[in-house]
Amino acid sequence: MIKYIIKISRLKKQLIMLLIDAALLVSILLISFSIRLGYWYFPPADLIWVVLGAPLLAVPIFVRFGLYHAIIRYIGFKALWAVMQAVTLYALVWGIAGFMIAASGIPRSIILINWVLTLLAIGGVRLIARLVLSNNIEFSMFNVELNSKSTHQSDKKRVLIYGAGDAGIQLISALEHSSEYKPVGFIDDSKALQGHQIKGLKVYSLDVIEAMIDKLKIKEVLIAMPSASRTKRLSIINQLEAYPVLVRVLPGVAELAQGKVSIADLRKVSIKDLLGRDTAAPNQALLGKNITDKVIMVTGAGGSIGSELCRQIVFLKPKALILYEMSELALYTIDQELSQLKEYRPDAKGKVSANTPLIVPMLGSVNNKNRLSNIFKRFSVNTIYHAAAYKHVPMVEFNNTEGVDNNLFGTLNCAQAAIDAGVETFVLISTDKAVRPTNTMGATKRSAELVLQALANKQNATKFTMVRFGNVLGSSGSVIPLFKQQIKDGGPVTVTDINIIRYFMTIPESVELVIQAGAMGTGGDVFVLDMGKPVRIDDLAKKMIRLSGLKVKDKTHPEGDIEIQYTSLRPGEKLYEELLIGDNVSKTDNPLIMRAKEAALSWDELKPILDGLEKAVEDCDHVKLRALLIQAVPGFKPQCEISDILATKEARN
Repeated sequence: MIKYIIKISRLKKQLIMLLIDAALLVSILLISFSIRLGYWYFPPADLIWVVLGAPLLAVPIFVRFGLYHAIIRYIGFKALWAVMQAVTLYALVWGIAGFMIAASGIPRSIILINWVLTLLAIGGVRLIARLVLSNNIEFSMFNVELNSKSTHQSDKKRVLIYGAGDAGIQLISALEHSSEYKPVGFIDDSKALQGHQIKGLKVYSLDVIEAMIDKLKIKEVLIAMPSASRTKRLSIINQLEAYPVLVRVLPGVAELAQGKVSIADLRKVSIKDLLGRDTAAPNQALLGKNITDKVIMVTGAGGSIGSELCRQIVFLKPKALILYEMSELALYTIDQELSQLKEYRPDAKGKVSANTPLIVPMLGSVNNKNRLSNIFKRFSVNTIYHAAAYKHVPMVEFNNTEGVDNNLFGTLNCAQAAIDAGVETFVLISTDKAVRPTNTMGATKRSAELVLQALANKQNATKFTMVRFGNVLGSSGSVIPLFKQQIKDGGPVTVTDINIIRYFMTIPESVELVIQAGAMGTGGDVFVLDMGKPVRIDDLAKKMIRLSGLKVKDKTHPEGDIEIQYTSLRPGEKLYEELLIGDNVSKTDNPLIMRAKEAALSWDELKPILDGLEKAVEDCDHVKLRALLIQAVPGFKPQCEISDILATKEARN
């Protein structure tokens, strides 16, 4: 019978429910009179229609309150509240109608008795129906589930939730309907929680995690601590690294949509998590000083740093933003992205400003001085962020002359054109490889710094500032994407040297600091960003392998999953990078930005070297080129012989 009811159409189910309600309403009225009068009651002629007509009065009210639209087996509090409202209105209307129609009158207590019994009957019959139907459905599906349960459950990844706070509990709720994860317990540092159960899951100490991984067959650990500092999350990640489980994390509170936790928020541990850097709050006045209501130009606008500069500049409300880029594809990509962003710039109150900046995509090379001058004058540019450069060490080592032409003379062209056009501020994006360089790329960047320092001392029209920092995460050619792909492909992961170390910073953080540092400059300043502690690349590779739930394959663990191969240093590469040439460093208002006082050449000293380099580039004279770079940058100690592809055999030797 129940199986038949489940299978019939929705309309027929509604009609059945309506008939049941009608029968209940009449029966309840007879029972109400019997209770009040103390004997089995049958209404006289003047009351018979008051009793039998009750369904005609109640059903339209029940329909209006949606009592026949709710799906019985999913009925909840909201539907029961609708039942109470509908029954209350019906009881009042029936009482008024009864007083008006019945000549012999109706005891007033009948109305209250009728309301209570009707509420219990109409609500109760629905709850009973829900219980019966739900149990029957579960019973009818039991055999199917029994056969598929082991397969289905085995497909789910058994996970532990690190953090038994609000976020962890929300995550458990989100995972209840997941077809991918099966939570089997919590890990929490609080001794007050350990040993107790939350939502039916036991809370464990981190001390027993190794045993739990084996006993509960854990595949992943999900870190649900969005309010924890980066340092705290790094500490947890480092502790979990030793175990063969994949680690995923919830982002920080600010990144969670409306502060709510969902499965979609989970992500694999990123290098940003491994750095454990706690950032300093930005100085809003400095961020807007050289940008708000001004015309800005970014060279190399399609590159890793240049494109992030553009993203952040757009939200600082410039009058116009000029994107200067040599690559047509890169320019098209960032222009399309900004065209979407610029229409949605909420202010502090969440309102969107209609004063969107003018976005101007311009193709061009930094070696085209005339084009640069025309752009600066045509748009009355106020601030330039010069990010255009060749940055890959081995690539520049194989193409010396182009590296010098682009990185050194491209900067010189931009700087001279800026002075001629009366540009107020010029900020150079530099690198830690400019400090005591061992490669041509680093030497060209230090030479570019020297050019700006010399021009800063020569004139006052344009304020030149240099900002120096190390590697950024996720930039093109970075080791991080390479490691990820190699792990995905099953290895091996290639590391140039077991002892090589590098500084790392996220692109958004570095750009935010660049903008602030650029606003601090007074002319000829070299600012250095605090990159935190250096990272051993070998350790980084091992962490990335382990946190992917895999094991490092080596001599002591031949059964491991991913092998690390050491390929030796590439041309121009050195084991470690530095950020300062000397020790003359002073603090600024931002603890992550330092001002460095370094020796510089005057324009009269530098000009002959630049003339010689220009001729060496034209003549493709690699020997002369290197000699002049060493003269300009005394700290330049080439790590390899001349490796330019076009260099003659004699030049290579």
